[in-house]
Amino acid sequence: MVVKEILNETGDKMKRASEALRREFAGLRAGRATPALLERIMVDYYGVQTPINQLANISVPEPRLLVIQPWDKTIMPNIEKAILKSDLGITPANDGTVIRLVVPQLTEERRQELVKNVRKSAENGRVAVRNIRREANENIKKLEKKGEISEDESRRTQDEVQKLTDEAIREVDRILAAKEKEILEV
Repeated sequence: MVVKEILNETGDKMKRASEALRREFAGLRAGRATPALLERIMVDYYGVQTPINQLANISVPEPRLLVIQPWDKTIMPNIEKAILKSDLGITPANDGTVIRLVVPQLTEERRQELVKNVRKSAENGRVAVRNIRREANENIKKLEKKGEISEDESRRTQDEVQKLTDEAIREVDRILAAKEKEILEV
């Protein structure tokens, strides 16, 4: 049935919106070392932009230290260059066999700035969810106008879309709360 397709598609799109937010937050530095910090860094590997995690083993021996051990030692300068060019703001230390990244302690001012940015991203996530809701409701109203579904079924389906929206926004809020807690943790 067409209504079920709209509901399934709407639910999937809303899940993808919250997953995108979760991925975005994973790459944010919150004073703690995590391999996710390096996810978006691409390294020039013989002319091909390659994710750093496909070129090296990344480990976290201490809470504020990342150790990158490339499988091919000849690409160490390229990895260093990619880290320096990124927006991480961490200077790599190369000892010839591994690259160490010491994640500095965040200042209170920087924490507040990060929280502000995280809230803005979460609001963008909520807006994306609401846009998905609007699109679904427009499709439902079109079906009602064409006479493919009754007015009652249209109203019921719009209520279902609203329930999906409420759940997706709660999920965005949960992701936001967890990231804020992580950032403000000293």
